[in-house]
Amino acid sequence: MQKSPGGKILLLLTGIFLVSFIGSRFQKASSTPSVVKYDGYLPVIMRKPEMPGIFKPNVAEIKAFKEKQWIWADSVLATMTLKEKIGQLFMISTYSNRNESHYSETQRLIEEYNVGGLIFFQGDPVTQAKLTNRYQAASKVPLMIGMDAEWGLGMRLDNTMSFPKQITLGAIKDNNLIEKMGFEIGRQCRRLGVHINFAPVADVNTNPDNPVINYRSFGESQNRVANKSRAYARGLKRAGVIAVAKHFPGHGDTDVDSHVSLPVISHSKSRLSSTELVPFKNLIADDIDGVMTGHLFVPALESASNTAATVSKNIVTDLLKKELGFQGLAFTDAMNMRGITRGFDAGGAELAAYKAGNDVLLQTANLSAAFEKLYDAFASGELDEEELNSRVHKILRAKYRVGLHQKTHVDLTNLVQDLNDDQSQMVKDQLFKKAVTVVRIQPSTIPFIQLDTLAIGSVEVSGNQSTFQEELSNFGKVVPYKMRVKPSSSKDWQYIVDQADVLDYMIVSVHDMNSRKSRNFGVSPSTIQMIRELSKKTRVIITTFGNPYGLQLFDEFPNLICGYEEETGAYRAVAEVLFGALSANGTLPVTASSSSKSNYGNNSANLGRLTEDFPENLGMSGKKLNEIDGIIEDAIDQKAFPGCQVLVARRGKVVYHKAFGTYRYQRDEPVTKETIYDLASLTKVSATLQAAMMLNERGLLDLNLKASDYLPELAGTNKENMIVGDILFHQAGLKSFQAFWTLTKTNGKNFKNDFYEFKRSDENLQVAEGLYIKPSIRDSVWRWLLDSDLTTRRNRDGSFRYLYSDLGLIMMQRVIEKISGQPLEEFLEQNLYEPLGMTHTLFNPLNRFPKEQIAPTENDQIFRERQIWGTVHDPNAALLGGVAGHAGLFSNAWDLAKLYQMNLQKGVYGGRRYLYPETVKHFSTNYTAKSHRGIGWNKPHPDADLSSVASNASPNTYGHTGFTGTVVWVDPDRQLIFIMLANRVYPRDNNRKLMQLEVRRRVHEVINAAVEGV
Repeated sequence: MQKSPGGKILLLLTGIFLVSFIGSRFQKASSTPSVVKYDGYLPVIMRKPEMPGIFKPNVAEIKAFKEKQWIWADSVLATMTLKEKIGQLFMISTYSNRNESHYSETQRLIEEYNVGGLIFFQGDPVTQAKLTNRYQAASKVPLMIGMDAEWGLGMRLDNTMSFPKQITLGAIKDNNLIEKMGFEIGRQCRRLGVHINFAPVADVNTNPDNPVINYRSFGESQNRVANKSRAYARGLKRAGVIAVAKHFPGHGDTDVDSHVSLPVISHSKSRLSSTELVPFKNLIADDIDGVMTGHLFVPALESASNTAATVSKNIVTDLLKKELGFQGLAFTDAMNMRGITRGFDAGGAELAAYKAGNDVLLQTANLSAAFEKLYDAFASGELDEEELNSRVHKILRAKYRVGLHQKTHVDLTNLVQDLNDDQSQMVKDQLFKKAVTVVRIQPSTIPFIQLDTLAIGSVEVSGNQSTFQEELSNFGKVVPYKMRVKPSSSKDWQYIVDQADVLDYMIVSVHDMNSRKSRNFGVSPSTIQMIRELSKKTRVIITTFGNPYGLQLFDEFPNLICGYEEETGAYRAVAEVLFGALSANGTLPVTASSSSKSNYGNNSANLGRLTEDFPENLGMSGKKLNEIDGIIEDAIDQKAFPGCQVLVARRGKVVYHKAFGTYRYQRDEPVTKETIYDLASLTKVSATLQAAMMLNERGLLDLNLKASDYLPELAGTNKENMIVGDILFHQAGLKSFQAFWTLTKTNGKNFKNDFYEFKRSDENLQVAEGLYIKPSIRDSVWRWLLDSDLTTRRNRDGSFRYLYSDLGLIMMQRVIEKISGQPLEEFLEQNLYEPLGMTHTLFNPLNRFPKEQIAPTENDQIFRERQIWGTVHDPNAALLGGVAGHAGLFSNAWDLAKLYQMNLQKGVYGGRRYLYPETVKHFSTNYTAKSHRGIGWNKPHPDADLSSVASNASPNTYGHTGFTGTVVWVDPDRQLIFIMLANRVYPRDNNRKLMQLEVRRRVHEVINAAVEGV
C-alpha cells in the first residue's frame, strides 16, 4: 500500500484515532446532516475563483492540504475489507426519471457492493438531488457522483442549462471564455452534488463522417482541441469538479460508433503522437485529474487483435501512466457498450480493464458478475491486493479533494433557479456571440446600414421553434416568410421566389439540420434549389443553425454565415452581426469543403446598434435592478395602471427590459414587449423636438428668430413676437392648454355636423373608433390657437413666466412643416424613424398594427363618448387627426430606446449620423433663469417638484414625461436610458396613483443605485 508523507507511524496513529470516527461517520446518519449549499468548492490547491487571473499557490498550504488528504485516505482505507475496496472501483449508472423500483435497486447495489460512485443519466435536477441525498446517506463511504455534462447539465437533465456544443466552442478565439464556461458548468455540478464531469472531449475530429464524436469535438486541429480542452478542464477544476478528458488515445478518426462496434484506428505511432495524443499530452502536463480510455482498437499501440484500448495494458499502463506520466484517475468508458462487451463473458471485460490499469470501472453491464470476477482474482492471488490498495487510495484522495471528507447534503431550496442563474446565462450568451462565423461574404453586404432604403426579407426553412425572425425584427423592417416543413418541391416555395425581385436582400435561415452527411445534414434538395432561384432575383445571405460540416451544401453561394446551433443565443448573435450590433470574429473549427475550410472566418463591423446584455457586464447590479419588479407589481396591485413596459439601457446595451400586467384590469390580455403605447407628451421630445434639432443644425431653424418669421399668418396676432427658443422653453406666454374640442360640439354635448362624420372616407380624419372629422378641422384649430388669449403670468419686468404649454408644440409642428415642406409624420419617418429601424413608432398606429397590439387608454365619456383604443388620447391631437406636435405618437420601449441611444451617442447610430455631436448637448442645457428646463427637454432640479425623476440623477440628465403614464430619462454622465410606458389613464384619466406612489421616480432611483459607485 502507498504510504503518506508522514510514514508508517503517522498512518498507524491516525488509523487508530479515526476508526471510530469512520465507523459512525459513514454509516446511515442517525441525525440530520449539516446542509452544504455549494457555491463552488474551492480547495486551497486549486486556483482562486476570480476570473481570469493567475494564482500563485501557497506552497505551505498545498503541503498541508495534501497531508490531510493522505491522512484521511489512509484512515478510511484502513477500515475497509477486500470486498469494500473492490466496490470502490465501480461507478454504476442510475437515472432520476425512473420509478421507485429502480431507485431501490440502486440503493441495494450501493449498500451491498460499497460502490465508489454513481453516474447519473436522464431525469430532472430536483429528483436527482433528492436521490443523491438518499444514496449518500445509504453509503458507508461517500459516493463520487458523476455525469456526462459535456455541454452542461442540460445534456442529461430537464430544466437545466445547455451551453454550446464543443464544435461551436471550437469557433471561438478567446479560450478564457471557454474556461469561464467550464467554471460555470462546474459550479452548477457542485450545486447539484456532482463531483465528476466526464468532459472535455479531447478527441481531434479529423474524420468528418465520425458518427459518435463529430460535434462533440472542438475541431480538426490538434492544437485547437488541446488549448480549448485545457481551458475547459481548468474551469471545472477551479469549481472543484474533476474533469475527465476522453476518449484516450483518441476517437476522432473513426467511422464506427463504439456504442455499437469496436472502431479501428489504423494510424502509425508517429501520426498518433503528433495528432491524436497532443490534447491528452497537454492536459496531463496541466495536471488534469481524470482521463477516460476509449473502446478503440489501435494496432500501432496494441498488437493483440481486436483488443480495445480500455483493456490494453500497453495503452493504459505503459503509454498513459508511464510514458505520458498521468497520475490521476483512469476511467473506463461505459463497460456496457458493445464495442467492449463482445468477446468477453459476463464480468470479463471489467476484469481485463482493471488488469490494463484502469482505476475506475464505469457503468458496468453486470455488477455482480464483474464484482465476483475481481474478488475471485484477488482471493486466488491472481491480482495483487497491494495494487488494489494503491488504486483505492487514489480514489479516496480524489474524494477528499472534492470535499467528500465532510458531510454533504444537496440543498433543494431554489435549486432550479440556482442552476439557471444570470451568471451562467451571461457566459452562455457570450459564447454564442463569439462563435458566429461569417464564412464568406460579398463586399458591402453586411452589416446593413441604410435601413430606410433597403428592402430585406427572411425565409425560415423548417424553423418551427425558431425565434430568428423575431430577433431580426428588433433591428428593422424585415419581411418574414416561414416554411414550417422542409420543402420537397417548388410548390412549397415558388410564391416566395415570385415576390423576391422587390427585395434587396433575402436572408435564408436553414434550421433542423443534423450531423449526418448520409442524410444530407437534414437539408432537403429542394431547399438548395429554392436558394438558387432566389439568387436569380435578389442577393441571398444564407445563415445555418446546425453542424458546420453541412456548410458543404452551400458551396455555390457567395454569402454564408454559420450560427452552429438551434439556440436563442445563436439566433440573436447572427441577427446582431447582420445589422451591426455585434462584430463577427469566429472561425470554422473544421473543414466542410474547399470553400469552407478550417480557420475560415471574416470579421464584420460593429455599428453600435442597441442590443441586450447583462447588467454586470455594464457595471450595474442585476440584483438591484430586479427591485424594479416589486415596485411595478405593487403599483399594478394598487391599480396605478393595468400594465407597462420598463427598459433600462447602459453604454449602448439594454440591461433590463420587461413587460408587466395587462391591457385592462382583470382581463387576460398580457402586455408584451411588442405592445404599443400612446406616448402622450413624449411626442414633444420624440418627434417635434427631434425635427427641430435636425432643422436647427442645418441652418433652417433659428431659435433666436420669431415664429412669425416662419409663419407670416402670426403677424398682427398676440403671437407675432414670440421667439422660437422661448416657445421651446415654455416661456413665450402661451396658455397650458385649451379644450378646442368644446367648439366642435353643441353646448359641449352633441357633435356638430359641420365638423364630424361617422363613416370612414379617404379624406376624413379618425378621431376615435367610429368617429371621424373633416380635414378642414386643422385650419379651424389653427385659427382658434391664433385667436387664443395669452397667459397673465408675468415677471416684474413684464416678461412671461415659465408655463408648460401644449399650444407651443402645436405651433412648432406648423413651423417644422412650413420649413420642411412635409407633414411632420412624413418628415420624421423618412429622416429618423425608418433609418433608425423604429418599425413600431408612428402616429395613427391602426394604419399599420392591429388594435390588439395597442394598449387602450381612457373610456372617454365627455368628448368622444367611447373607449379610446388605438387612437390618440389627447383631445386636441385627436381633433387634428392623430398627428400633433404635442401628442399623438405611439411606440414601444425597445423602439424608443433606439432613438434615445442615438441622442446619447451624440447623434450617431447604426453607422449613420443624424445629429451633430453638439446638438443634443446644446438643446439639453438649461440657458434660462425662468425654469429648470432645457430647450424642449425637461431636466431634474433640486427645487423642482418632479415625481418622475430620481433624486440621485446626474445634473446633465434630460428627458420628459407623458400624461398617459410615460417617461424617458437620458443620463449622459452615467450613459443611462430609462423608459417606462404605461396606460395609467385607463379607464379614467383622473387616476393619479402613479404620481402619488411616485412609481417612476422610485424606479429611476433603483436604476441609478444599480450603477456601481453611485
